[in-house]
Amino acid sequence: MPAPPLDPILERHRQNWPEAFEPRIMSLLLALQHVHVAETVNYNWVLARHRLSLAEFDVLSTLRRATTRELTPSELQRAMVITSGGLSKVIQQLESRELVARSTANTDRRVKPVSLTAKGVQLIEPAMTELLTTATQAIRAQLSNKEIERLVQLLEKLAGRASN
Repeated sequence: MPAPPLDPILERHRQNWPEAFEPRIMSLLLALQHVHVAETVNYNWVLARHRLSLAEFDVLSTLRRATTRELTPSELQRAMVITSGGLSKVIQQLESRELVARSTANTDRRVKPVSLTAKGVQLIEPAMTELLTTATQAIRAQLSNKEIERLVQLLEKLAGRASN
């Protein structure tokens, strides 16, 4: 019995890069990309409803997770994947909307910690809840608890973060 035909994208990769083509690896990469795109569509829809960019959401949720709900720009940058210039712009946008506030550190007047305002909390709480609900529904519609657990294990292993 002949092998089933390849996905058109996989077939194009096989034709264009035959020396490096591994069907299983390419299938995995393609599947990861499809999941990323599908989840990004869900995230973008939720974030748009709350009038937040992904970077703004990331800053607000990072501040929300902080014990004091306040971090220095350096601490924020380490907790996120963003350049210092990009972070400065996002902080300015959030500050202009009164979602975060800047103050001056007592120990070093050059350091300007960023804190989540009450208005920021009122925005991030429902946005995070909606985002998690949407993601949970999408994932649970496709995978069982056992499948989710196994997928997490495999992805953590692939990311080099697996606990032995």
